[in-house]
Amino acid sequence: MHRTSRVIKAATPLVAILLVTSLSGCHWFKKKNELYTQSAELRPLEVPPDLDRPALDRAMALPSASPGNTASAAAQPVSNPTGFAVAGERDVVFAKLGDVLAATSGVRIASKAEILGTYDVDYLDSKFLVRVTKTGDKLYVAAVDPRGLPPSGDAAGKLIAVLKAAIAP
Repeated sequence: MHRTSRVIKAATPLVAILLVTSLSGCHWFKKKNELYTQSAELRPLEVPPDLDRPALDRAMALPSASPGNTASAAAQPVSNPTGFAVAGERDVVFAKLGDVLAATSGVRIASKAEILGTYDVDYLDSKFLVRVTKTGDKLYVAAVDPRGLPPSGDAAGKLIAVLKAAIAP
């Protein structure tokens, strides 16, 4: 009998704490706002103030034209210092590129992928790809970074100028 009263005495505070917590705790986390009672699909979408309408600062920007020049910018040909077009067979031009790259001072060919038509080169502390692609009836030789974009810096333009002088007629 003595042992049972000890167990009851020890369990009584624990039962009281659990009872109070279970009865009073739920209303602390209950949301009174009607938006929280709706399902997620029915709630209105909240958009930050700066993203609810398009930016107007560039909406009517016009291209700048130099004084005295009446030709539009779209009519002028775009020159690409990191590429040039050449006629010929892809494999022949790719092999010729390899010969010219190997003979050019300061160029180190890190790797080549003939099936992709690319040389991975290091030139003037820059790393980029020299790629040969077929465009219509011609081939296009260009320097690109690994993402396929024109590389930054002057090294690619200088190397493409050397390649163009050696390969293009």
